[in-house]
Amino acid sequence: MKNRKYEGIIPALYACYDKNGEVSKERTKRFVRHLMGKGIDGIYVGGSSGECIYQSVEERKKTIEWVMEETAGQIPVIVHVACNNTRDSCRLAAFAQAAGADAVASIPPIYFKLPEHAIAAYWNTISDAAPDTDFIIYNIPQLAGTALTQDLLRTMLCNKRVVGVKNSSMAVQDIQIQKMTGGSDFIVFNGVDEQFIAGRIMGADGGIGGTYGVMPELFLRMNALLKEGDCQRALEIQTAVDRIIDRMCACHGNLYAVMKEILRRREGVDIGCVREPLPQIIAQDMETIDHIVTQIEEALSRYCRKRRE
Repeated sequence: MKNRKYEGIIPALYACYDKNGEVSKERTKRFVRHLMGKGIDGIYVGGSSGECIYQSVEERKKTIEWVMEETAGQIPVIVHVACNNTRDSCRLAAFAQAAGADAVASIPPIYFKLPEHAIAAYWNTISDAAPDTDFIIYNIPQLAGTALTQDLLRTMLCNKRVVGVKNSSMAVQDIQIQKMTGGSDFIVFNGVDEQFIAGRIMGADGGIGGTYGVMPELFLRMNALLKEGDCQRALEIQTAVDRIIDRMCACHGNLYAVMKEILRRREGVDIGCVREPLPQIIAQDMETIDHIVTQIEEALSRYCRKRRE
C-alpha cells in the first residue's frame, strides 16, 4: 500500500506575489508555513490555484524550489507541471524530481482537441522526464476540454508510475469508476470542493482543493468526521462550506483574488493579489468579503472549537 501517503486534505497552493506582482520567496514560504501549521496532509503546487497558465517555467521552478525548502520532507508535495507544450512540461517535471517532489501531475494538453493516443503520449513523455517520481493525472474536463475516459485511464495504467487521479469533474460517479478501474491501491482525489463528502463517500482517498487554503480546518474536520462515520455532521459542515464558496464566487474579483484578501484579513497572511487577466477585487467586493470572513469564523466556532482551543 505504497500510496497511502497521499491521503487526506491537500490544499492547492495559491500563487504568491510581492507588491510588484513578481513571485515572492518570502510570501511563498510564509504561506506554506501557515498551511502546515494547520495540520494539512500534503500540498499541491503549480495548479489552477497557482495560476500556472499565467506564469513562466522559470517562475514555476522558483515556487517549486521554495516550497521544497520549506516543507523539507515533512509532508508530501505534488507538483503540477503541465505547460502548453511537451518540452516545457518535461523540463518542469525533471526539475520537480530533482527538487525532491513526491509526485508530478498534469492536465491534458489544452486548446487543440487531441486524440487519446496523443494525450497518453504527452503524459507518458512527461512521466519519463521524472522517472523516479509518481505521476498523477489531473482530470478537469470543464476547463481542459478533454475528459479522462476509462480507455484512456487503462492505457495510462500501463505506466507503473501512474498512481492516481485528481478528479475535478462535476460527476462524482467518475471517482467510483476511476477507483474501480485503477484497483485497490490506486489513489483518487476529490477535486470539487463543493462535493467533498460526496467524493469521499464514493471512494476518494482525500481531496486536493483550491478553497482549502482559506478554511483548512473545516475540510480537516469533515474528513475526520467521515472517518468516524458521522456523515450527518460532516454534511452540516459541507453545507456551511458551500455557502461560503457560493458567496466568494459572487464577487466581481476572481475567486483567488477574493481568497487572498480573506487570508490577509483573517490570518494576516499577505500573498499579494492575482495576475492579469484574472480580475482584481473592487471596492464593492469588500462588504461581501466581510460577510465571508464572518461566515468562516462562525463555522470554525461551531464545528472546530475543540481543534482551535
